[in-house]
Amino acid sequence: MNLFKIYLNKIKKQILKHKNTLNFESEKDLQNVVVENPPVNFDFDLSSNIAMVLAKIVKDNPKNIAEKIKNILLKEIRDFSDIHIAGPGFLNFRLSEKTWIKIINNIYKSKKNFGSTKKNKKYNIEFVSANPTGPLHVGHCRGAIFGDVLSNLLKFDGNKVTKEYYINDYGNQIEHFVRSVFFRLREIKFKENYPDMKNLYPGKYVIDIANKILKKTPKINLNNFKKIYKTLKNESLKHSMNLIKDDLKQLGIKHDRFFSETKIVNNNLVYKTVNKLKKNKFIEEGFLEPPKGEDSSGWKKTKRLIFKSTLFGDDTDRALQKNDGSWTYFANDMAYHSDKVSRNYDYLINILGADHAGYTKRISAAVSALSKNEITLICKVCQLVKLFKKGSPFKMSKREGDFVSVNQLLNEVDKNSVRFMMLNRSNDVELDFDFDKVLEKSKDNPVFYVQYCYARINSLFRSLKINLNYKINLNLKNFKPNIYEYQLLRKIVEWPKVVDVASNKFEPHKIPFYLYDLSTIFHAYWSKGNEDPKFKFIINGKINKIISLKIFQLISIILENGMFILGVSLPKKM
Repeated sequence: MNLFKIYLNKIKKQILKHKNTLNFESEKDLQNVVVENPPVNFDFDLSSNIAMVLAKIVKDNPKNIAEKIKNILLKEIRDFSDIHIAGPGFLNFRLSEKTWIKIINNIYKSKKNFGSTKKNKKYNIEFVSANPTGPLHVGHCRGAIFGDVLSNLLKFDGNKVTKEYYINDYGNQIEHFVRSVFFRLREIKFKENYPDMKNLYPGKYVIDIANKILKKTPKINLNNFKKIYKTLKNESLKHSMNLIKDDLKQLGIKHDRFFSETKIVNNNLVYKTVNKLKKNKFIEEGFLEPPKGEDSSGWKKTKRLIFKSTLFGDDTDRALQKNDGSWTYFANDMAYHSDKVSRNYDYLINILGADHAGYTKRISAAVSALSKNEITLICKVCQLVKLFKKGSPFKMSKREGDFVSVNQLLNEVDKNSVRFMMLNRSNDVELDFDFDKVLEKSKDNPVFYVQYCYARINSLFRSLKINLNYKINLNLKNFKPNIYEYQLLRKIVEWPKVVDVASNKFEPHKIPFYLYDLSTIFHAYWSKGNEDPKFKFIINGKINKIISLKIFQLISIILENGMFILGVSLPKKM
């Protein structure tokens, strides 16, 4: 129920009927027309640039066109009680009381569906995909929450979503991790010193994994690393992935699917993918210069398979083989995305860390080639998180090795605050996570401010001994909103537009921004009752204004829907 789209269509429909009078030719002339919120200081509900758009086409004064449109719409659309011409020719519309009552009733009826447009597309969202070599750290936390909330948002908007985790369980980093577990096992069993070797993992969690393996298989033969590598790898990765899943669970995140890189290797998926692209002449043998901006000390100018990614918007063609002829990481990743393409999604979304920003063009090119441009890959990069306390950068102890774990973060701050605050900035800018603000019970703590709004509404209904589902019938006699209530109503009807934009642009941060703004208007109105008795909601234990309660019901619906998307709880008491 996007009010702005509804009235855009209504206005266009009526104006098209009068195109001869207004001297324009077709609907195409109206393509730049919008209906949006008027400026806050304007006491109107909707605003449109239609007169200014048409004025450019018909070469007339916008105010003259606006006057004609005003007369047409007041006659043809009965929903408007007044239309005002402002500035160079903007049209501002005031909805009638009867129309507002109808809108409010429709919102209340839709409840959990209010804001959803039922788009019905299929999405695959891959996020986190941290190397399975230990627990998650704060850097993973932002991408994890972004991916989960984006999934919730797209589901709320009527789409089908698969949340996927790609397990990088193949390659040198895995061997280094398994070797670390091996030496910890020898340390525990034979009292050997843990070697000071490059690439070994130092964290306490490695010792914990070693103890779990030793408890399960106390007689494990530790004489030859190569002989037990496969078994030890499986056990080590199982325990490491359990750590990651536990961290995700603490954040309120559960993936639908886990995909192993080892599966790609064992099933020869790279060969199959390469052959598929060869048939389309997207892969050729040739020579490449060393990659720009990367360490090229070990690069040799050798003949190798090359993906012609420049055909699909990349800056340069990409090597699929290393110097020794083995596959590059990118080749494995292409094979993985080939599998995703085969699953018939409408969209693929990858949530990447800041260190992968340069990777987006090549993998997007790969998906375009593999799907013959039928499937779009959207890459969203999450920038770094900086921790602050008492106004200064804050560094926790790094018990897990060279990073701050999610578990440590959650020992300092609750899950709700972490989820909300990690979305308090757009994903493409760095985020300052301030512990002091998160723990404050004030306007400076957005999650508290939104939760407190819901708690206040619940307390009001409890004081009247009714619940939030109490039936309130509006009519022209009791529908008498004051200026603050109109502000709330105008904010309420923005919700479907916010969901629509956030969903289409894959920008879930717009949800907490909106919820905070809505809560701010509510709290300001609540405070008015302390300043002026006529703005009190309850007088002598009775409802002062029916419309206030109805508006608060609508706010509670939005808060419930919005915080459900964010995965943040809404306490009824605070």
